[in-house]
Amino acid sequence: MKAADVTRAERVSWLLLALMFATFLMLQVTRPFAFAAPGLAAAALILGGLAIGFRRAKRLDQPRARAGAVALIQMTLFTLLAIALSYAFTARAGPLWDGSLAQADRAMGLEWPVLRATLDRWPLAVPLLGFSYHSLSLQMVVLICGLSAAGELSRLRLLVCAAILSGFATVFLSAVVPANGNLFDPAQYRYLWPAVPWQQAELLHGLRSGAVRTIDFMKPEGIVTFPSYHATLGLLFARGFRYVPGLRVAGPVWAGLTVLATPIFGGHYMVDVLAGAVLAVIAAACAVRLDTAPTRSLLPSSARRVALQRH
Repeated sequence: MKAADVTRAERVSWLLLALMFATFLMLQVTRPFAFAAPGLAAAALILGGLAIGFRRAKRLDQPRARAGAVALIQMTLFTLLAIALSYAFTARAGPLWDGSLAQADRAMGLEWPVLRATLDRWPLAVPLLGFSYHSLSLQMVVLICGLSAAGELSRLRLLVCAAILSGFATVFLSAVVPANGNLFDPAQYRYLWPAVPWQQAELLHGLRSGAVRTIDFMKPEGIVTFPSYHATLGLLFARGFRYVPGLRVAGPVWAGLTVLATPIFGGHYMVDVLAGAVLAVIAAACAVRLDTAPTRSLLPSSARRVALQRH
């Protein structure tokens, strides 16, 4: 693989991962966390397998497979670092902002009990939205493999860069605006699934009180409320799926359902979702600016070929 084939966006992704790791190491100095051995072993096995795939693709000079392997390695590392950082920040977070976030939703005229009761009357919609919300990791793998197989390597690197950039910002913002989430008791409804924050209430309390000091990658828990990273990734993925043959319609719908399901199944306030949407736009724009050839990366594949032929 030639060095020229590696764009600045890919290098920026590595730099952001290094910054996340350095930040976690600094936080470990004052309030260290331990790591559960099975989770570390599982993470090492996954990364080791991806590294083997990367080396094989590089040795056989397969740029598409190489780009896909790098993207999966970067997003796997990001996920692990984001979990560790979110735990460390939550343990240091100040007063909760749930009152202010709920008030902002009420100012927009949102009545969540009414909306939940309405959804609870549509039993077929609940598993559809629930699956969409909980399938974000699957969407990421499908999208990365699809873009690499289609040869959309520039878009793939921009997507990963935007995802890591927005995720890094999300973790920091969650430390400034900590919240338990837009909780509801699932026992009050017939079909609704319990929201993620409802299931993680004990973990959040343990982190804030200091009772939980171990990170277990076998039980990865997203504990960020504001902004909603599901909303951010859902929008980034919806745009990315437009360039995957066979998924140009189904992919954006899949990702769009994830965003739609986020307030209920993710226990998010609407302001969380709106903030996540704004963050997606900003991160995508920043990733393009950071790339070595931002203008070319925005053109469809056919237009890029025509442009190259003219030169």
